[in-house]
Amino acid sequence: MIRVEEAEKIILSQVKDFGTESIPFETSSGRVLAEDLIADRDLPPFNRATLDGIAINYGSIEKGIRLFNIKATQAAGDIPVNINSQDECIEIMTGAALPGTADTVIGYEGLQIQNRIAEITTAIINKGNGIHSKGRDSKKNEIVATANQVITPVLINMAASIGKMNLLVKKLPGVVVISSGDELVEVDETPSPFQIRRSNSYMVKAALMQYKICADILHIPDDLEITKQKIGDCLQSYDAIILSGGISMGKFDYIPQALQELSVHKLFHKVQQRPGKPFWFGAHTSGALVFALPGNPVSTFMCLNRFVLQWLKASIGWPCEEKYAILNQDVSFTPSLQYFLQVKLNVNKNGSLTATPFEGNGSGDFANLLDTDAFMELPLEQNNFAKGEVFRVWPFKEIFFL
Repeated sequence: MIRVEEAEKIILSQVKDFGTESIPFETSSGRVLAEDLIADRDLPPFNRATLDGIAINYGSIEKGIRLFNIKATQAAGDIPVNINSQDECIEIMTGAALPGTADTVIGYEGLQIQNRIAEITTAIINKGNGIHSKGRDSKKNEIVATANQVITPVLINMAASIGKMNLLVKKLPGVVVISSGDELVEVDETPSPFQIRRSNSYMVKAALMQYKICADILHIPDDLEITKQKIGDCLQSYDAIILSGGISMGKFDYIPQALQELSVHKLFHKVQQRPGKPFWFGAHTSGALVFALPGNPVSTFMCLNRFVLQWLKASIGWPCEEKYAILNQDVSFTPSLQYFLQVKLNVNKNGSLTATPFEGNGSGDFANLLDTDAFMELPLEQNNFAKGEVFRVWPFKEIFFL
């Protein structure tokens, strides 16, 4: 049995780069950008009005002119109309391009307009008011978004602005999630009094979807030969296999034997932690990695969040920021295991993240996960954890996800 830190180090030693691919920008949200985005022209590409009102030359204000003849009305997208005399103005709408002869915009709230004559009623006018200057945001050929960031709606907006129809993104690994056990039936089936519905696989699949990975799902019965055949096929077809259950010491837990006979090199089996002690991890000569997680739902989910997703994020370039929270009540844990305590997260009035413990009813109590937001990792070296102490947390609710 190895420590959590050692298990983490071994798993991260298997981080892989799966390459890149080009995809349409409008479908790229949530992927990791693999190229710098370059402005194809100045942003904004022209001096742009930021107010509805009139465009004038500020020199007229300096000469005391307050009445202006409206030469034309200009909407966004119209060709700019130049001012030919000091007492002329252009009625202009937000987003429209300013003519070269105008350098200031005065909003309607500072005007009185009658019979195509605009009178300035505001006392304070600053040169350049109401203008978003050409190139102020970015110059042509400048980088407007750097690689290795998660693509957000704002980044998609930028891609559209520079005419970038396709984006180079980090390629995703092919993943299959495998459940095992004759006690499991499909979700739409009615289980016998001694059976349960398959749920872990769908929980894992849903967690992977947050990273845009659509994993396949497979179920294998408690049969050694079928187990070997199915896993053997997956070793040739996927980059990562995530198994749930069948890795403990039971007579029908065939997965460790099947993996051994399939020449999957065991990198570790059993981690000094609760929940999730039976966790198994290995690598195959095909390049496929095998994460064999304990079958109890909380154990599966904890190992997924603490180890599998960390490997995944490192492999696809997803940022992995460490998060810490303040324990807000005393906790004791006596076994010589690293304890992953289920907690409810909140932000206090000082802006600090706090964690309220939820003890639950063991690793089979998946209903308790609905009321919690994260696992708090409590050090192996301690047995008593005092209110006010700070420990690392592994959030799994969307609000705390990024």
